[in-house]
Amino acid sequence: MSGSLTQAEIDALMNTDQEAVVEELFDQTITDIIGEVGNISMSQAATTLSSILNRRVLITTPRVTYVKFQQILDELVTPKVSTVVEFKESLEGSNLLLLNVEDAIIIADLMIGGDGTTTNTEFTELELSAVGEAMNQMIGSASTSMATMIGKKVDILPPDVNLWNDQKQVSYKGLDADTIVCKISFDLSVEGVIESEIMQIYTQQMVQEISDMMLADTGEVLADRYQPEPSVTESSNAKPEKKVTIQTPEFQPLENKKNDSTIDNLDLIMDVPLDFSVVLGNSRKSIKEILSLGVGSVVELDKLTDEPLEVYVNGKLIAHGEVVVINENFGVRITNILSQKQRLTNLH
Repeated sequence: MSGSLTQAEIDALMNTDQEAVVEELFDQTITDIIGEVGNISMSQAATTLSSILNRRVLITTPRVTYVKFQQILDELVTPKVSTVVEFKESLEGSNLLLLNVEDAIIIADLMIGGDGTTTNTEFTELELSAVGEAMNQMIGSASTSMATMIGKKVDILPPDVNLWNDQKQVSYKGLDADTIVCKISFDLSVEGVIESEIMQIYTQQMVQEISDMMLADTGEVLADRYQPEPSVTESSNAKPEKKVTIQTPEFQPLENKKNDSTIDNLDLIMDVPLDFSVVLGNSRKSIKEILSLGVGSVVELDKLTDEPLEVYVNGKLIAHGEVVVINENFGVRITNILSQKQRLTNLH
């Protein structure tokens, strides 16, 4: 990538020969690198989305192009859900993802326990929050994957999710309309409910940073991986090997001596703090059921009223007990302590 062109020179050239400018700024090697980074990171994001939605999610090989940001805005069909993710470590800049509203509503429906066949067409705060959480986890896993590739920690800020209802609401403070950006498009498929496209937009600065890190890392890896091994050749002048004498080692006889130390080893750890907890019961709820809870809601637990409570130390079951009240505070009376064998079994 050349750093000799100013923005004014780029703008002048773009009016005459856009392909020449793109070729000057982004060579094929950089394009291949960005495509590979996008492919691997978004594949990881697809795996994360699949676990969130409990549906098979496929993202195709990315299509990498370089265009003016204004061209993306002109081709944009609203309404769209925009997600802006700003990087706060290793990379400078932000990542813009665009998603169709219909697809965003289906994703939100799946996240709250629906089957994705919702007839809802209204994008409310609930859908906005659900999509924000999905995008946060997706880009979080994609950033982790990217960090592995570039060999540096990549940290992000919480995503900013907005609904663009029409062209008037389309705004992105990170880019001017005439700025050349890297557009990475993927076909997104969520089993049985979504066949769409998801788009990432990288700034020129981010493309430069990622490609520099990847190229530098590749050089180091190749240098380490392909160190020439010392050649071994046969020679008639080779010196004869020296004979090695092998002897049986002699050891002092073992004696069963008692330890005269008066210090009990257990005393050494008596001051180590442990987490002591008592479990009243458990329950498993869907996201939809959790969101429906309010003041006065009753959550049924899986434990009967006459069953003993479970007592844990550092997450390991050691005893059973019952609730008591001591000076207006809750307490637990131990009714049964597990045997040493049972405690050992729980440790594994």
